[in-house]
Amino acid sequence: MAAVLNIRKECLAKLPRFKASMDWYRTYRVEKQKYQVVEEYDPNKDVLLSLVPRKRLDILIHSILDESEFLADYGIRSLSKAHETKYQIEINGSIYGINYEPAESSTDLFGGNSNWRGPIWMPMNYLFISSLKEYHNYYGDDLKFAYPSGSDNQLNLKEIGFEISKRLIGIFKKDENGNRPVNELDKEKYTDEHFKDLILFYEYFDGNNGRGVGASHQTGWTALVANLIEEINR
Repeated sequence: MAAVLNIRKECLAKLPRFKASMDWYRTYRVEKQKYQVVEEYDPNKDVLLSLVPRKRLDILIHSILDESEFLADYGIRSLSKAHETKYQIEINGSIYGINYEPAESSTDLFGGNSNWRGPIWMPMNYLFISSLKEYHNYYGDDLKFAYPSGSDNQLNLKEIGFEISKRLIGIFKKDENGNRPVNELDKEKYTDEHFKDLILFYEYFDGNNGRGVGASHQTGWTALVANLIEEINR
């Protein structure tokens, strides 16, 4: 989903060689390969470059916005929660498996620190939000999805991007008791007057409660939350 680009018709008009190459590619595929790779094309409209066919986009977004799968209270998980029940397969006598692990890794894989089997990672969430906005640039307000999946709340893709942004920002916001989800592991320390407003930029976050996990000064990507705050309030 993240590999997507909407080329405005005004921009395409200034790229005659690219447009000619695209027209040749469409014709060649149909004539030589006997199948169409461009689902929608109108010379008077924008062009959407995407690896995801339209029908598959519906399926993927439904799963991403499903709170029993990818959508957590504080962002999008890196593995579906559906894998709480461990998935296993036997290949040539060896057992391989994967299960949802919301925080620290249960194995020494990747040094025993980074875990991509459940936690919320800011860079991947940022890419998803950016891609939703790009799809919205093409499809507009007419394409809507239930948010969360299964609800009666219908939103367009730009609005969904904002809602996911709010969940990510919620990692760092104080709740009704003055606690921030990011500080869950050491929340007692943050009752101190000198530390209550100091926020660490953790590497990733617990897929269930938003607690900061891993390296505590990962500003290289976790600071992207500042961009999300600015975009919502723009």
